[in-house]
Amino acid sequence: MLTIATLIAAERLDESLADAAAARFGAMRGAWIEHGSALDLHFAGDVPPGEGWEGVDLLPITPGPRLRSLLVADMDSTMIGQECIDELADYAGVKPQVAEITERAMQGELDFAGALRARVALLEGLDEAVLARCLAERVRPNPGAKTLIATMRQHGATCLLVSGGFTAFAGPVGAMLGFDEVRANTLTIRNGRLSGTVDGTIVDSTTKRASLEEARARLGLASDATMALGDGANDRAMVEAAGWGVAYHAKPALAAIADARLDHHGLDALLWAQGIPSAQWVLD
Repeated sequence: MLTIATLIAAERLDESLADAAAARFGAMRGAWIEHGSALDLHFAGDVPPGEGWEGVDLLPITPGPRLRSLLVADMDSTMIGQECIDELADYAGVKPQVAEITERAMQGELDFAGALRARVALLEGLDEAVLARCLAERVRPNPGAKTLIATMRQHGATCLLVSGGFTAFAGPVGAMLGFDEVRANTLTIRNGRLSGTVDGTIVDSTTKRASLEEARARLGLASDATMALGDGANDRAMVEAAGWGVAYHAKPALAAIADARLDHHGLDALLWAQGIPSAQWVLD
């Protein structure tokens, strides 16, 4: 049985590059998804890593429907380009300490829940108004994020944003990008200031996987109709559980186990991998 992988080199994938890629990877050329940008390659065995060519992504497609019916995505450093807790810490004057813990947690070196509590504790006393200021001044979607969600939803998919970050950011980001549902942690606020704790159960890797599985069951979908998208170790469980698990500009801990890696293009490139040419995209 042949394995399909989509070769993506936006606006520069000509015939010579397509032939060279097929020869290099030991693959047969398949159908164009979009001339000049995305082409399917067929492999008789495993798809080799696509590293080595500047600006080129090679995304293996797992069995199942090409266009997935459920997307569960991480937020920080995935749908947006920032780690919100690090940006909050900058306003509090403790960004180096918090960012170091964030990096170690995303690499899988620290327990996520413990790392989150330690970082939130460093924000104790920060004025509640800084949350809205940080959102307005610092938080920006990653390239292609809105197009990915809008296009998948137009084609009938359900999209969930499940974040180990905070509702103060995930709620507005989810609404801006068009997600159907949002789940995240809630910062405890007392007398207009952060208390240094979070309310309720922490959204961690177990929660992310459970959110995917619960939504799949609720929608009556087969496992192979699901897709998960993340960047760090806290996303491993949901990426492994999904029919198609994608690592976006990811830490090694996630990239090593994902079905596909998107390292060089914006998030909308995942539409090519799902068989949708840009003429059918819902643009920002």
